[in-house]
Amino acid sequence: MTARDLTTADGLRIRLRDDGRGAELILLHGFAGSGAEWDPFLPALVRLTRVLRPDLLGHGGSARPADPARHAVERQAADLAALLRAEGIASLHLVGYSFGARIALRLALDAPELVRSLFLESPSAGIADPAARAERRAADAALAELLEREGIGPFADRWEALPIFAGEDALPPEERDRRRAALRANDPAGLAASLRGAGQGAMEPLHDRLGTLALPVTVLAGERDPTGTDRARIVAAAIPGARLVIVPGASHAVHRTDPDRFRRELATHLVHAMEVCSADSCAVRVPDLRPLAADPVTTPASTRSPA
Repeated sequence: MTARDLTTADGLRIRLRDDGRGAELILLHGFAGSGAEWDPFLPALVRLTRVLRPDLLGHGGSARPADPARHAVERQAADLAALLRAEGIASLHLVGYSFGARIALRLALDAPELVRSLFLESPSAGIADPAARAERRAADAALAELLEREGIGPFADRWEALPIFAGEDALPPEERDRRRAALRANDPAGLAASLRGAGQGAMEPLHDRLGTLALPVTVLAGERDPTGTDRARIVAAAIPGARLVIVPGASHAVHRTDPDRFRRELATHLVHAMEVCSADSCAVRVPDLRPLAADPVTTPASTRSPA
């Protein structure tokens, strides 16, 4: 794997993993994760596309600014758009999970010329109701205070016990151990600033803009995360032509609890998206995506990251 550092306009480091050749595919991880979250899918993907996996601010090897406002979803989407243009990337396919899906949505809305397609796992368009938004900000602030007061261990215990991750205790023991280690490797200050600045209560709601998206979109959610499936249905219903997939038995993190189904749905999405792009003369060769749909996912030696 090839990792390197990019620099935002205001001098912040963004760690980027960049592997493979072909049509660009960028994958955005969830809260308390990193670009390494996608390692299990890399062997198949790099045979087909150029795979870009940044660490979002406050996470992994990227900068951890103390100011929560610098972590805002809107600013991180703008960072990514600017960095991708500086890399000479004119357009790409965009995958986002949870926190990463919210940034992906914002990026597609603010820089539509960059995004060929969207694959959103457990997304949210924000919280439209002001009172509910304020309640979520207070809840995220309480988690941030827990991180600052007691450190990563108590926070991780609370995070892992959230109902949205129901069923993950059935993962193989070695997988659970890797996940726990990755979660506890996070920097408490970075996560606290991210919670305050980029949580659902802090982001600008996007519901009124979703109808402007005109590109192939797949929205994926796990059946065992009822709140997440409700949010996913709202997002999919608001985007013209979006494909909604609810995965039976899966948690909020479908890519962890049913990685093979995740891979198949991503392959289906990319086949359709690349065919549409080819028909619209996007100057891209449509690769043979059958290996992605057929190869089983195996857990690599590196650590998978949590949601």
